[in-house]
Amino acid sequence: MKQLIIRLLGFFVFALQLQGISQPIKPKKFEPNWPSIVSQYQVPEWYKDAKFGIFIHWGVYSVPAYHDEWYPRWMYKNDEKSRSHVYDYHVATYGTPDKFGYKDFIPMFKAEKFNPAEWAELFKASGARYVVPVAEHHDGFSMYDSKINSWNAVKMGPHRDIIGELSKTIRANGLHFGLSSHRAEHWWFFEGGRNLPSDVQDTAYYSLYGPARPYRKDLSSAEGKSFLKDWLARCNELVDTYHPELVYFDVVGSWSKEFQPYMQQFAAHYYNKAEEWKTGVAINYKTDIVAKGAGVFDIERDVSDTARADFWQTDNSVGAKSWSYISNEEFKSPKQLINELVDIVSKNGTYLLNIGPKADGTIPEEPKHILLEFGKWLKVNGEAIYGTRPAALAVEGTHKPGPKGPGKDRVEAVYDATDIRFTKKGNTLYAIALGWPTNGKWNIQSLAEGNTALLQGKIKNVTLLGSSGHLSWKRTSDGLEIIAPKTQPCDYAFAFKVEGDGVKSFIGK
Repeated sequence: MKQLIIRLLGFFVFALQLQGISQPIKPKKFEPNWPSIVSQYQVPEWYKDAKFGIFIHWGVYSVPAYHDEWYPRWMYKNDEKSRSHVYDYHVATYGTPDKFGYKDFIPMFKAEKFNPAEWAELFKASGARYVVPVAEHHDGFSMYDSKINSWNAVKMGPHRDIIGELSKTIRANGLHFGLSSHRAEHWWFFEGGRNLPSDVQDTAYYSLYGPARPYRKDLSSAEGKSFLKDWLARCNELVDTYHPELVYFDVVGSWSKEFQPYMQQFAAHYYNKAEEWKTGVAINYKTDIVAKGAGVFDIERDVSDTARADFWQTDNSVGAKSWSYISNEEFKSPKQLINELVDIVSKNGTYLLNIGPKADGTIPEEPKHILLEFGKWLKVNGEAIYGTRPAALAVEGTHKPGPKGPGKDRVEAVYDATDIRFTKKGNTLYAIALGWPTNGKWNIQSLAEGNTALLQGKIKNVTLLGSSGHLSWKRTSDGLEIIAPKTQPCDYAFAFKVEGDGVKSFIGK
């Protein structure tokens, strides 16, 4: 009995010691300044693992379905030769902007066939792991139940909380939910309506069209400060109502001086809320409106030439002309887009691919086909994408991506079997070839005997994902030579699983 009491006392003392050693982790408290935010923020692991998401541009601009999602701006602009055809089209089709303004498209935006369950089923089948619908575009129409903006999808048009319905359905299907705000550009979006007879000049519609001030000017004015406060309130409303795991901001150019204090307030509010939710979240940004390290940098319609130390994102669209649905869109090939996914992931990035539904809420057949092709490819090769991290070397090959920048990304980059992209998990390396060899074999030079760029030790085994047959391979001083099997396991890029010793990692974040 005495021995038992001694043992129990010893255990009690040990437990107290452990309690003293294991101090509770102090919760993060983000202050509205970049040093506080950058020093504490961490990109969530779910985001680093996801690799592929769906962007959705859908709104009132889907009704005219002409030119692009900037239709509401160009329909009021008759002083830019390169854009005057939109004004001409609008006048010929609907009438002059003083007789038929953008507001008059809202009753036509009925979304009568919108079925969020069907959308979520398609997104899940595509292999996407996160979904980001536009909550408000530059046009000032909120696709959600806003208590701040009366021009919203619950009170008008569809009479449905589009963001709310998508939020519930997307999450119910096991996908991560984000949203985007393009409100910042609204300051000047309808400025053209002040230079010709239009309903923009009618004060009754100021809450929709205003302020409609000159392009990126006058934000330091009293009206500008009011706009910035309203911008912050709308962003916080989205966070508080829908708890998004990602918030994408579309702000082009540098408005840092005016926006910085408000963006810091938003980031602190959002990240503190995420601490309460116990959820990892991220802010997407394209310019220095957000400090480096305070979110995830996004490159629009472009890719990085090399692996980036910080985790990053490309957002691109299935359509070459527009982000939203238009009747004469030119769609990219699944091959081009899947190759982009592979290239981006190898360079420590993730791919946010956009589609544009029709005004009635249906997704056109071509985007559906593209997404289902992604799903087929990822079902075979997802092991080389999901949850991977960049290897010490991202790229092998002489071919380079196509022309860069908005409007130029429709030109497909030319790749072949010599173009390889690398990813890794632990001691497994994945080498993804962007073409099938015409001579019957691949030769991966970066895996040559004695080349330690990727591997420090031996290769134990090589398999081709999706192929069940024996794969013939050998490692020589010239490279890892792999004989192509008789049949392709998929239609596009081909992923090899290389198991070996000492797979080297890229030093990223």
